[in-house]
Amino acid sequence: MIRLFGISIGLVFAVAVLWAFANGVVSVAPVVSQYGSFTEPTAETVFHRHPKELHLQSDGPLGTWDYAQLQRGYQVYKEVCSACHSMKFLAFRDLEQLGYSPAQVKAEAATWQVPGVNPDTGEADMRPGTPIDSFPSPYPNKIAAAAANNNAVPPDLSLITKARHGGASYVYSLLTGFQPQPAALLKEFPDAKTPPGLHYNPYFANLNLAMAPPLTAEGQVAYGPGNPKPTINQMATDVAAFLTWTAEPKLQKRHQTGWPVLGFLLLATILAYLAKQQIWAAIKPKKTAATGSSDA
Repeated sequence: MIRLFGISIGLVFAVAVLWAFANGVVSVAPVVSQYGSFTEPTAETVFHRHPKELHLQSDGPLGTWDYAQLQRGYQVYKEVCSACHSMKFLAFRDLEQLGYSPAQVKAEAATWQVPGVNPDTGEADMRPGTPIDSFPSPYPNKIAAAAANNNAVPPDLSLITKARHGGASYVYSLLTGFQPQPAALLKEFPDAKTPPGLHYNPYFANLNLAMAPPLTAEGQVAYGPGNPKPTINQMATDVAAFLTWTAEPKLQKRHQTGWPVLGFLLLATILAYLAKQQIWAAIKPKKTAATGSSDA
């Protein structure tokens, strides 16, 4: 009797579990068929886009730097991005790696104002930069940065292409991705309207960001003679390439060193194999008379 009672309880429990599972499958089936995911759809999951493809000369195991492009990218950063974003892990003297002479770097550093100390009063002051100084922040602290940017602190750009999924493609997509909020989004998610002070960009994680479109017009940055036309796409590509360099300035040297190292390792492996064959060639395995098996 007790056994039958236990079996009955087990069957009831099993039926309840199966019913709950079937009910869950039925409830999420429309969502899965429409969005290909078991998660409940949101504006972010439906309308967020992956970064566009961006091909730079530095891509791949044989990539090298396009120094003319890096210089253009630095110009875009200086004239556009530096108004909100710092680059604290890069010093002015690092610009020599882009092809600038020491005199040019010294003159360029002097065009920036960096925090210093007044030698006469001992109080905090601003002074012209020197080659050993790092690129300064446009704000005295994070509170001031948030107050000036709708309560969002602009990220430091030194390592941004390493810190964001997609790297340079993400930077390029974000800069060129600002657009009006699509009507389809508001129709499907009426509560997802972009709040005042924010800007719709499908390449940003939550679709709305405090940064206004920084590149707004062709020729916003005046490139010198012999350079490509400064369209929005070109300026975004150039600054993305520059920020790729700031995040990994030794990339080209690493490529140049890596291939000889791989070649040496391959040659060493071949030599080790030939040496092994040579050493063990005279040692033949012995065969036992009973089984005919080899016994080294």
